[in-house]
Amino acid sequence: MTRQLIEQAADIIAGSRLTLALTGAGISVESGIPDFRSAGGLWSRYDPEEYATINAFRSDPRKVWNMLREMDQVVNRARPNKAHLAMGELEAIGCLHGIITQNIDNLHQAGGSRNVIEYHGNASTLSCLWCGRKYTAEEKRDEAPPTCQCRNVLKPDVIFFGEAIPEEAMRRSYELASSAEALLVVGTSAVVSPVNTIPSIARGNSAKIIEINMERTHLTDSLTDIFLQGSAGEIMPLIVEAVKEKKQSS
Repeated sequence: MTRQLIEQAADIIAGSRLTLALTGAGISVESGIPDFRSAGGLWSRYDPEEYATINAFRSDPRKVWNMLREMDQVVNRARPNKAHLAMGELEAIGCLHGIITQNIDNLHQAGGSRNVIEYHGNASTLSCLWCGRKYTAEEKRDEAPPTCQCRNVLKPDVIFFGEAIPEEAMRRSYELASSAEALLVVGTSAVVSPVNTIPSIARGNSAKIIEINMERTHLTDSLTDIFLQGSAGEIMPLIVEAVKEKKQSS
C-alpha cells in the first residue's frame, strides 16, 4: 500500500456525487468477530446445514440456539473499530452516501453510520415466526432460549439459509449501486449471491471500484480500479483524512 494509492482513492471519493460501500465479515474481524467461514469461525464447529437453515430453525429451534447463543455472545462483546468509525465520519462529511453490509452485528450503526442497508438482517432484534411479535435481543438476553409471550422460541432477525433477502434491502441496494460513481469494497470477497452482483452493477454505471482487503479477490483483477491491501482499520482512517484535506483545499 502506498501513499499514492490512498491519494488516488481520496480523489475519487472527494469527486464522487454518490459513493457507496459494500462491506463483509472482514471489516468486523478487528472488532473480535471471526469470519464464520474462517478456521476459528462458527462453521468450523457447527454444520450450517444443521444449524443455519430456516428449516433447521423451524424443526428444532432450541438446538439452533446452541449456535446462536455463541454468536450472540461474540457480537454482544464487539465494539466498532477504526474502520467502522471512519465510515461514520465519511458519511458525516457528506462523502459516503450508503453502506450495503452483509454483516449482522450493528457495528456500522454503532460507529456513527446512519444510511445502512442490512442485506442479511440484524441480530439486535428477535421475532416470533408463529405470532409475529418482536422483541429486542437485550430484553431477552437472560432467557435461554428466548421465548415469545406465545411460548414459541424466538428467531433473531437475521437471514438464514433458505430465506429470501429482504425485498426493500435488495431494491435500495440495486438502485444505489446503479447510480453510484464510486464503490468501496471493504472486507469482503464478494462471492456470496446475490450481494456479489453489487460491484458489477456499479461498474455498469462506470463507477470506480476501490477495494480494501487483506488478500486479493476475484474482483481485484476484473473490476477493481484501486486495490489497497491490508487492514481496513488502518486504511479507512487514512482515506478519510486524505478526503478531508481535499475537501478543505477545494
